[in-house]
Amino acid sequence: MPDETTTDLNNPVTKYPKLSPPQQDQPEPGLDAKLEPRADLGEKSYQGSGRLAGRKALITGGDSGIGAAVAIAYAREGADVAIAYLPAEEEDARHVLEQIDAAGRTGVGLPGDLLDLDYRGRLVDDAVEALGGLDILVNNAGKQIFAEQLEDLDDDQVEQTFQVNIMAMFTLSRAALKHLPAGGAIINTTSIQAYEPSAHLLDYATTKAAINAFTKGLAEQLGPRGIRVNAVAPGPIWTPLQVSDGQPKERLPTFGHDVPLGRAGQPAELAAAYVFLASEDASYVLGETLNVNGGKASP
Repeated sequence: MPDETTTDLNNPVTKYPKLSPPQQDQPEPGLDAKLEPRADLGEKSYQGSGRLAGRKALITGGDSGIGAAVAIAYAREGADVAIAYLPAEEEDARHVLEQIDAAGRTGVGLPGDLLDLDYRGRLVDDAVEALGGLDILVNNAGKQIFAEQLEDLDDDQVEQTFQVNIMAMFTLSRAALKHLPAGGAIINTTSIQAYEPSAHLLDYATTKAAINAFTKGLAEQLGPRGIRVNAVAPGPIWTPLQVSDGQPKERLPTFGHDVPLGRAGQPAELAAAYVFLASEDASYVLGETLNVNGGKASP
């Protein structure tokens, strides 16, 4: 019999409802503001404790989904935060910046497209100028468009997916090294797709496997300089990525039901992983891929 003092613990199976979202469609890149049901970004649930006090962070894709949850958590942990996002996502970005401001921290919006090489090339410097420095880079922005057959996956889509998902990490991480001090951190978003690629996400899954290799190799390279590089590998997380052609519409009602917890995850459930990897608590953690996937088997 469980001890009565433990009965108030959250059961992870029921902590969030098992979503059966209706079939829905948004133009890429999609908005949290129009997602049905709305995702939990941690606005009401995340409580900070000063673990990132005084830090300065740049988060790509920081307007919605996982990136938004991380931005809110970082601000509540005491960090100033710059978020990079597509101009079409301004509505979501304003919401996140309001949350950062409410936490008493500086929030900076840097709209642009990572496919634009000029924007990509100046993004880190713009963040440094706005924040007055940089301690944490979170490479989180991602492009995911399903294609049922290889014949449906043209070279233009493959090129764009690689440019946003992995090539931008090279550019931004290189630029960040001009500013990151010893004790700084780079955190990359990979995916369960790196280990269990879905047949309809060939280009996306391939980039996520590449991100794992990039993370481990760069961690070994930068470790002697005191800069830690790690990654987080989400499983099925309910974000606008899924409804803006990230998944076939007929699969949305059962999205995430195949994991041991039986439900899709919420962005807020990822935030603490990114906080840990950015904090002093992870001072001896390098080259790690932290799997937050509801119980999916992964290396």
